[in-house]
Amino acid sequence: MEIELSDNAWRIFQLRDLYLARIDPVIAFLQHRDPTLAHRICQGAYLPQAGRFEQMADLEYAFGTMGMTERARHLCTLFLEDLSDLIKEAIDPHFGFSRYAERLGLSRTDFTELHQVLQDPDSIVSQILVALLEQKIQAHAPGIVCISVPFPGNLFGALKCGQYLKQKHPKIKVILGGGYANTELRSLGDERLFEYLDFVCLDDGEAPLQLLLEHLDGQRKLTDLKRVFCLHGGVVHYCNGAAELDVAQRDTGTPDYRDLLLDQYLSVIELVNPMHRLWSDGRWNKLTLAHGCYWGKCSFCDVTLDYIKRYEPLTAALLCDRIEEIIEQTGQRGFHFVDEAAPPALMRDLAIELIRRKLNISWWTNIRFEKSFTADLCRLLRDSGCIAVSGGLEVASDRLLAKMKKGVTVAQVARVCQHFSQNNIMVHAYLMYGFPTQTAAETINSLEMVRQLFLTGVLQSGFWHLFAMTAHSPVGIDPAAYGVMKVGPEVGTFANNDLQHQDPSGADHEQFSYGLRKSLFNFMNGQFLDSNLQDWFDFEVPRTTVAPNYIQDILEDEADELHSYSDHARLLWVATQPAVEASHFEDGFELQDLGFLTVDDYHCLSLEPETVDWLLQFLHRISLDQKEKFTFADLRASFPEEQLGEWEEFVYSDLWLFLREEGLLVV
Repeated sequence: MEIELSDNAWRIFQLRDLYLARIDPVIAFLQHRDPTLAHRICQGAYLPQAGRFEQMADLEYAFGTMGMTERARHLCTLFLEDLSDLIKEAIDPHFGFSRYAERLGLSRTDFTELHQVLQDPDSIVSQILVALLEQKIQAHAPGIVCISVPFPGNLFGALKCGQYLKQKHPKIKVILGGGYANTELRSLGDERLFEYLDFVCLDDGEAPLQLLLEHLDGQRKLTDLKRVFCLHGGVVHYCNGAAELDVAQRDTGTPDYRDLLLDQYLSVIELVNPMHRLWSDGRWNKLTLAHGCYWGKCSFCDVTLDYIKRYEPLTAALLCDRIEEIIEQTGQRGFHFVDEAAPPALMRDLAIELIRRKLNISWWTNIRFEKSFTADLCRLLRDSGCIAVSGGLEVASDRLLAKMKKGVTVAQVARVCQHFSQNNIMVHAYLMYGFPTQTAAETINSLEMVRQLFLTGVLQSGFWHLFAMTAHSPVGIDPAAYGVMKVGPEVGTFANNDLQHQDPSGADHEQFSYGLRKSLFNFMNGQFLDSNLQDWFDFEVPRTTVAPNYIQDILEDEADELHSYSDHARLLWVATQPAVEASHFEDGFELQDLGFLTVDDYHCLSLEPETVDWLLQFLHRISLDQKEKFTFADLRASFPEEQLGEWEEFVYSDLWLFLREEGLLVV
């Protein structure tokens, strides 16, 4: 069959010899096997260029903030994306490196189109996919194959594998689960899906899979399964009659990554967004600190589903045990804690345990911008290896944040961002526009807040999302309570999650999309931070009513922490223990020199021997090596006023302030 190629695809085809000569070196470079190739890549004239490189003019200044290796990795990613465009046009219209046939899995209340496409002859890509699957079947001879589908872009490939197994290995049972099933397939009713698999398993899989295995062994009735869809008598049934509880998080065990080909994964940089680079550039071991979300109130979130609403934290000791085991498995010391929102108290305890065990790891996670994230806690997290956090600022409007039930204010978010940034922990903000009843003025004011956060240097990365109503969120369950109307789609027999709505009192939100994205891209790269907000839009927008120094004033007016110490707050000394270096006399009084050595500085205090003795004992007692908790109330109760003077004077003294700067944390 003759194919009509676009000019872009024709260019790639004409340069095929050069593409073929470069592909293996590029793959080796992206696998960290040939780092010196970065020099040739960045020189230019090494990689053939097609349509994806047209954005280079826009990205040129961004490379100034990236090292040579990062820039080369981004260029190699564009090279691969060019090839992806050719494959999509000439070989497989559904192809994508990370989102294969994503359109077919999006908002799919009816299974018909996906079912029809699955009947088409296999493309070359699908042939490669099932050939690799067959190799695994021959190597392991499984009786059951479990396929996880986290995102819509994984669904088509999963069903292709299931289709192959049902045709070629009909005795193998195929089970589908994962995030896509948990959110999209909760009202499944289309029997055609079971031409590709045998069971669909919802939410946590440990208990459902264990009970399903018992059923397949003839030891349990079909009705006594747990959260499982299956086809029985030609009809889809939801089997959830089991009395057994889910497996507790502490008992699920450590993920086993031993068989993953970690040295063959590609470290790509699709976008120069700093947080997005973290997601794909590097090898991050995945763990959760807790099951579910400790907040669980956000009105746009799927808080009614198990993976959000059932909160079950682990202990710091158990987490560190698992971290040590995974490091032994993989040899990798990078960790991404994939929590919906990591709990601050558990992050504190984990940081202490990591430092105590001398586990040198790099880690990042998702948070709420809690006021609990003080400057002291952020320093502790940094010392334990935290390099970045991402959190939901959403709409930077206090009215809408309250309507969302975020439990934060813009001022609080700004202060928390400052605490992280001052400790060189990168902050990424999830930003939302189009929330119910949001006006055009609120959108522009939100953009102004974001501009000021970048201008003050407390925010380094962000990404705008257009609000989407989902069936399992409070907004989706009761749209009228949020001032909007659901207009579709009708509940179908396949995927039911994304909802369409009308917002009578809100703005035309989609018209802001391009301007919001373009302005944010420039803000992240330190560009045009002083420009007029109107310049980002090709239509008239309201003037912002946010004061030009609103964020700066908030950061400068932060409350004095000396007046807000909690009696229950823990005291920690995170620096090295000081040492007595010499004694001398001044005006007839003996003084001792106490030396404080840090990684980059040295300070010496001359104090009376009684003060030195007490101070050495105190700092030892609150060192990270000590497991016994010592609180601010304990310090006040045990403070020797007869030796050191009045307590109230001590917490305002130069000595206290010196200790706070050197490494005394109140967390």
